[in-house]
Amino acid sequence: MKKKRPQTLAQSWPGLRRILAHFAPSLRKQRLLVAVSLLSLLAEVGLRALEPWPLKFIFDRVFSSGKHRAGSQLDIPALNDLQPAALITLAALAIIVITALRALASYSATVSFARLGNRVLTQARGELYRHLQRLSLSFHTRTRSGDLTFRLMNDISMLKDVVVTALLPLLLSVCIFAVMIGAMFVLHWKLAVLALLVLPLLGVGSIHFGGRIRHTAREQRKRDAAMAANAVETISAIKVVQALCLEAVFADVFLRRNQESRRADVKGARLTAAFGRTVGFLTAASTALVLWYGARLVLSGELTPGDLLVFMAYLRNALRPVQDFAKHTSRLAKAAVAGERVLDVLERTPEVRNLPGAVPAPPFRGAIRFEKVRFAYEPGKPVLQNIDFEVQPGQHVALVGPSGIGKSTLVSLLLRLYDPTKGRVLIDGRDIRDYTLASLRRQISVVLQDTLLFAASASENIAYGMPEATAEAVEAAARLANAHEFIQDLPKGYDTVLGERGLTLSGGQRQRIAIARAAIRQAPILILDEPATGLDGENERMVLDALKRLAAGRTTFLISHDLHLAARADLVFYLEDGRVRESGTHAELMANGGSYAALYRQQATQSTWSPSSEGMPFATQTSALHSESVS
Repeated sequence: MKKKRPQTLAQSWPGLRRILAHFAPSLRKQRLLVAVSLLSLLAEVGLRALEPWPLKFIFDRVFSSGKHRAGSQLDIPALNDLQPAALITLAALAIIVITALRALASYSATVSFARLGNRVLTQARGELYRHLQRLSLSFHTRTRSGDLTFRLMNDISMLKDVVVTALLPLLLSVCIFAVMIGAMFVLHWKLAVLALLVLPLLGVGSIHFGGRIRHTAREQRKRDAAMAANAVETISAIKVVQALCLEAVFADVFLRRNQESRRADVKGARLTAAFGRTVGFLTAASTALVLWYGARLVLSGELTPGDLLVFMAYLRNALRPVQDFAKHTSRLAKAAVAGERVLDVLERTPEVRNLPGAVPAPPFRGAIRFEKVRFAYEPGKPVLQNIDFEVQPGQHVALVGPSGIGKSTLVSLLLRLYDPTKGRVLIDGRDIRDYTLASLRRQISVVLQDTLLFAASASENIAYGMPEATAEAVEAAARLANAHEFIQDLPKGYDTVLGERGLTLSGGQRQRIAIARAAIRQAPILILDEPATGLDGENERMVLDALKRLAAGRTTFLISHDLHLAARADLVFYLEDGRVRESGTHAELMANGGSYAALYRQQATQSTWSPSSEGMPFATQTSALHSESVS
């Protein structure tokens, strides 16, 4: 059953408390800034409480009769001897001083809270980014990258914005409300009770409108995240979009979601305006009641005109926070939703992580064993079943079989991108879960079919395989990968910044840089996942030649649909239905006449070319094409 989301701000308090609890350690590190912020806030509240008192003295000492002076709540003998002109001058100066000090305190509070919010939430954005990188591959395959980008950028920005534009005013409003209500009871408790009769009605309105505003904010946030995800996906696949003439299709989808977001925004604005109008009416009613009853008290001599003036100022200041609450409810609701979306990711535990007691891996020899390994992405739907084989150090292994049968998943288990559902994977006789992730993956190099390069220089893209590598090591790796010549021909050589995803290069050039990136690690284990698919003749020859040199002396796994490549391996595993159906050398499998042999003969019949042994991965000078002897 889907978990019911809180619909009112009151019901959302556990979520808000969860957000505050998460960021509490970061706030404690900023104790001095927190102290300055709170002191400035309290100073502003205190000075706001003093603001109406100079006017009280003018009304009570200059404009009122003796009867009203006698009823004053505050009698300062030193002021009794002052002439009216002097008292007016003193009151005017007091207004200027109090207002200036309050403005200074307000400035200090605003700046301090802004600095505090920026420090804490900038740190939170960095924490979220690092955590996203640690989360398991299974999480990223289930989650749209655009939505994660929206959480990283927009949701954190929403929190930073609200700290200054809504949270600070709300804290100030709460303090002002408490101080003003207390002062009103000191001045005249009956009048204070009358003034607060509208509070229950304001509470009911807050619950009613607050829940609807929060629900609208949550739905709008979801739509905005979906819209961002759609934009990221279409822009990243712009080549396919343009090739298939899908611009109008995706533009219509984006426009529809954009309009839905606009309607939700308008709905939220209407609810906020309706709440504000309701609050405005109720506060006006409270003010009218206080004025009616307070004026009668002044006429009876129970209050002075100055006391009523101060009381009315306090009432206005006490009710203004309620009006501000209506104004900031929408922002606070959006911030609460944004904070929960951030915490939903931050509090997610990676499925694959360093286990307690994990140790750095020693240098590997490269002996690998899969021991009765089972794996499923979803319970009850196994992808791999009872995988059991052993590879000796330096052996070259080919994984072949129909598409989508689990070949890439199998090598992903070796990298611990996933963990087996059952069974275990061992390197040099020890379960790879005993090692830290970084030390394990550092000793495995990978070359994929879909080569991903970064928007960095050619040198940096190669050095990402080993960030501490020298320029000489980068060049040596490029030479091994047959990439040195074309890199030198780039406008700035190794310092040329490649386009995003390396799209400024040809497929073969991108693949050779990826091979150089794998080579610079000098890892004892190598994974090649369809490394030559989709390349033309010359690029394929260059890539295969580079792969041959890269694989020399390393335990190598080759995933390929091209059985001419697989034929050069020391061992061939034919996977079907999530199991290793056949295993052995190419010659042995051809002699057995099973599925592998049938598929190989089919490819040999369809193929119009026969690659030379010098260009093949795993090939040696003495190897010959097996198909000629067994077909």
